Amino acid sequence: MFSRSKPSPNTVPTLPQRNNISVRSNSGHTFSIIASDVEIVGNLSARVDLHIDGKVQGDVTCGNLVQGEGSFIAGKVTAESAKLSGHVEGLIEANDLVIESSARIKGDVVYSNLTIAPGGQIEGKFSHKSTAKPNISAASVHVGKDNDPFILTTASKVA
Repeated sequence: MFSRSKPSPNTVPTLPQRNNISVRSNSGHTFSIIASDVEIVGNLSARVDLHIDGKVQGDVTCGNLVQGEGSFIAGKVTAESAKLSGHVEGLIEANDLVIESSARIKGDVVYSNLTIAPGGQIEGKFSHKSTAKPNISAASVHVGKDNDPFILTTASKVA
């Protein structure tokens, strides 16, 4: 009545693919893992989050990126958020960027929020993403005869 069925010798349990694994977390959110023994030559674009432990020679575009310590990316990295622990040679553009102590970056960095752990190394230029850049050519200054403070607005004009 409560007996367990024994697996037949012909039944082989399926194991997840080792190299490129797509995993669905408990929240239903999907992410992919590029294992340490995988090398990708070409651009990598994903609508899901990525965890890269391998080597990528090409541009990487994804939602959220986690880079392992032993990994290497040679190309532009574009992500909503990125936590980098390995080597990157190329431009990095992310809203929320975390550079871990083991990270070695050679390239310019464009960010909104930036955290660099002690020991993290970056050779490149930093630029903050600005949502509204001021239009300096349209600015002007009106100087009154009374002692009013100077107020600069976007409609101000320097004469």
